[in-house]
Amino acid sequence: MSDDSIAAMERLKDKAPQAAELLRQLANANRLLILCHIAAEERSVGQLETDLGIRQPALSQQLAELRQYGLVKTRRQSRSIYYSIADDRAQAVMDMLHDIFCGDGQPVSTRAKNPRVETPARPRGDAAQFARVAPVLRR
Repeated sequence: MSDDSIAAMERLKDKAPQAAELLRQLANANRLLILCHIAAEERSVGQLETDLGIRQPALSQQLAELRQYGLVKTRRQSRSIYYSIADDRAQAVMDMLHDIFCGDGQPVSTRAKNPRVETPARPRGDAAQFARVAPVLRR
């Protein structure tokens, strides 16, 4: 094994617990839905509740977990609290998942600029739902 390979393996060993915790946070369907929804643009708690169909107590519990791990940040405006992704690693993973599952080649972080985004009204079962992007017809 080369010195570079040994150094890379040591970095991997050091970072493996962080990677495992990030994946643990993403392994919950509701947290994944929330992150997917706010990856494009910040959303208020009310918007998240309406758009995702997650009742407020469950939504607050999942948002608290995401906040505790530092994946989301908040901004208060009047009486509303807005959530957005605070962690670049989480944003990169959400972009990758969007690319894999939605297959349009457009990162989720650019969806806010695309008015043709359609988001499912309610999640089905425990499966994570990702935004469905309608194709743009070119003439």
